[in-house]
Amino acid sequence: MPETNKPNILVSFLGEISHEAAWQMQLMIAAMRRDGRMPDTLLLLEHPPTLTTGKRLNPQNILASADELEKMGITVKKTDRGGDVTYHGPGQLVGYPILDLDYHGRSVTRYVSRLESVFIRLLADHYGIEAGRDDAHRGVWTGRDKIAAIGCAIKQRITLHGFAFNVNTDLSHYRWIRPCGIPDRGVSSLASLTGRRHDMDTVGIQVMETFCDVFKMTPVRVGREALARLQKKTAPQEPW
Repeated sequence: MPETNKPNILVSFLGEISHEAAWQMQLMIAAMRRDGRMPDTLLLLEHPPTLTTGKRLNPQNILASADELEKMGITVKKTDRGGDVTYHGPGQLVGYPILDLDYHGRSVTRYVSRLESVFIRLLADHYGIEAGRDDAHRGVWTGRDKIAAIGCAIKQRITLHGFAFNVNTDLSHYRWIRPCGIPDRGVSSLASLTGRRHDMDTVGIQVMETFCDVFKMTPVRVGREALARLQKKTAPQEPW
């Protein structure tokens, strides 16, 4: 029998937005989710060229010098997610699920595994691409190349950060780093595997639908302006 009464998740497509702006939005939504003022939420977006670092950063994995990055206008942001250094940029679909893990099994390992399942299933169902996990390295892999990176943080049971799916990403930008600190692996994208570029809105809808299928939720789309109004209306009085 079909499942009924699946909980709702707000889904907002934000377009291109800076990492800092997205981070502040995550913090605000996470505080409201913690207090029961908002349901689970999924933000889907793109960033301008940005390097983000995690808790296990080895500075030697940033291959470009600070001067080179500054000249190219590349922002470097320190975060509290797991992992090392990764790249974000146009053509890469970034997702920030802000979920209360009390309603998703409480297991961080299971949560990360389900995020990986989203892209393994999406690539198989929509593009006939076989992808999988690697026991030594988190993320989704096509052979020895990573196509989706996973990096999360959990704060007071609420999830932050999330995934980065290479759709039309300029893979040459990865020359600035040793992705995730892994020296003997590469990166791939949907475009490089299929030989053509893909419409980001279409792929975003595929991600939303597959995410909701894996997590057994019902998507409720909200625009950026509506999300901002909701935040303003329901923002908690105390900071995160």
